[in-house]
Amino acid sequence: MSDDLTTAVPAVAWPPAPIRTERLLLRESEARDRPVYVELFASPEVGTYIGGSRPRDELERAMSEVPGRRPGSFAVELDGTMIGLITLDPRGAERPGHVRPDAGEAELGYMFLPEAWGRGYAAEACAAALDWFGRARPGEPVVLSAQTANERSLRVAAKLGFTELERFEEYGAEQWFGVRPPDSELPSITC
Repeated sequence: MSDDLTTAVPAVAWPPAPIRTERLLLRESEARDRPVYVELFASPEVGTYIGGSRPRDELERAMSEVPGRRPGSFAVELDGTMIGLITLDPRGAERPGHVRPDAGEAELGYMFLPEAWGRGYAAEACAAALDWFGRARPGEPVVLSAQTANERSLRVAAKLGFTELERFEEYGAEQWFGVRPPDSELPSITC
């Protein structure tokens, strides 16, 4: 897989049409989402399992006017307001955990505002993004890595059909690494 989704499969246009679920909308980011991006990366709660939060003033200075506008990145919206983000990025070859000898598998990532936790939004939005990816890139593996201490993310991973392949130390913590089987083998997802 190449550095981004559009160069890896030229026939896949980015951004895709907005993806609607029962409660959510997945779409390309917009300038109005910038405060939510700042909040996500500045939040101590969100940063607990992803290496910590960043200083708000630093984010305000450094973040682009339209953050997250790149192939594989979705803003997740509820009732007209962004509540989180989902990414599907190539997993770097230098990182541990791969299912292909040449690395570069698509890696699912997600972050949601704390007030959106515990309502099934992450599983619902990730399932929609994975469904889109499965149609755009049939047969391509998708991997996920999360700190073993992050019980919420491990529950989402299980709900999405990821199965554990290994555990390893990365970013100063034990990581759970899993892969998602082909769509035909996935359980139905209920939120």
